[in-house]
Amino acid sequence: MSESETATKPRRLTSRGAATRARILEAAAELIRAKGVAATTLDEVRAASATSKSQLYHHFPDKEALVHEVISLQARAVLDHHGQQLQRLSSIRGLERWRDAVVQRTSLIRGAYGCALGSLVSELADTDEEARVLLQDNFMTWEGLLVDGFERMRASGELRPDADPVTLATGTMAALQGGYLLAQMARNGTPMEVALDMAIDHVKSYAA
Repeated sequence: MSESETATKPRRLTSRGAATRARILEAAAELIRAKGVAATTLDEVRAASATSKSQLYHHFPDKEALVHEVISLQARAVLDHHGQQLQRLSSIRGLERWRDAVVQRTSLIRGAYGCALGSLVSELADTDEEARVLLQDNFMTWEGLLVDGFERMRASGELRPDADPVTLATGTMAALQGGYLLAQMARNGTPMEVALDMAIDHVKSYAA
């Protein structure tokens, strides 16, 4: 194996090292969700994760690297949560069940913190190109779940042949993100309910 291959090979962590790394990431994600990226310091992350400076820098060379890993962590959580219903989306009723779950969850926390990924976009997209691309990739995956669902609905005859799954997915995602933002501002789930209802009404206009 060449020196360059050795240098780029991912470091294998012990179980203790992996646990420490996970603890740092979870603490950083919680702080960033509550305070934002700019207001979160590495000292706060160390205190919240009960780790030393050497432990933190052993796993993350700088704040930027930590933030990029937080994006991946948050994306996995968001995609796992929404994917539970969207991966089997095949009907208008299934879309409505997803809507009900989103509205209920948003209402329970009174819109607090908005979207875990959307809030990172507003902070990082214009200042960190690597973060923007990473967020875009994850949003594409998220939107792709809707595209696949609308394609299944069109293939089964639930939607007309002229329904464009990509356009419908983009519109639904836009409604979802707008709902998160307005619900966060209003501190209740009503804006999310209104936004998703309008998006689903548009999807229904293509019903066969």
